[in-house]
Amino acid sequence: MGRHIRVRGAAVAATLLLAVAVAGCSDPSAPGSPDPKASGPRSAPPAGGGPAGGDVLPGMVGTAEARTRLAALKVAPVGTMAGYSRDKFAHWAQQGNKCDTREVVLERDGKDVTRDAECRAVSGTWKSLYDGVVVTEAAKMDIDHMVPLAEGWRSGAAGWDAARRKAFANDMTHPQLLAVTAASNRSKGDQSPDLWQPPDKSSWCQYGRAWTTVKSVYGLTVTEPEKKMLTTMLDTCSS
Repeated sequence: MGRHIRVRGAAVAATLLLAVAVAGCSDPSAPGSPDPKASGPRSAPPAGGGPAGGDVLPGMVGTAEARTRLAALKVAPVGTMAGYSRDKFAHWAQQGNKCDTREVVLERDGKDVTRDAECRAVSGTWKSLYDGVVVTEAAKMDIDHMVPLAEGWRSGAAGWDAARRKAFANDMTHPQLLAVTAASNRSKGDQSPDLWQPPDKSSWCQYGRAWTTVKSVYGLTVTEPEKKMLTTMLDTCSS
């Protein structure tokens, strides 16, 4: 009787070991399988969303995906500015702990950023994507809307409600907000890529992918010249 019990116990143990081995060899890309990168605190995104490796902005798509999205965007003439006001895009939104969107992006995009009791950045180092300039004074940095609010308005946002405009103006999940030098931001204004390009050409790949991503996410239109320049920017990508 004891012998039979030992045999059955051994069989059960073998079955359990086999099950564990099979589970350990499962294909992580199979539907329903957990993503190994998604577990553990290391992979948790920083506050406000963080960029992927090699990118300055969060939520970026790769070059091939950007080309696919660009091809799918609706081409239309420049829309009217009638009725436009920046006040219709509520920003900067409060993000908790006395911080608003601007301060969260400044911390996300900078290094060794320290804040005062009111969550204002008082020191840190920032490298501006558009012109490559390194800045150590937060006051000299602007938070740029990748797709400017006015450009959003004339390419589809005029028909949005207030909540969607607020989300667009404070979006830290997609590559819509970026800390850049005030000089480069003022130079850009509300111009589309066919009318303004970052002076540092090494940023064109990221700029083209980011602009295309945002327009795709929000279902905004592009003009023919805009689409052509975005294609030129994507052509600067190494892959």
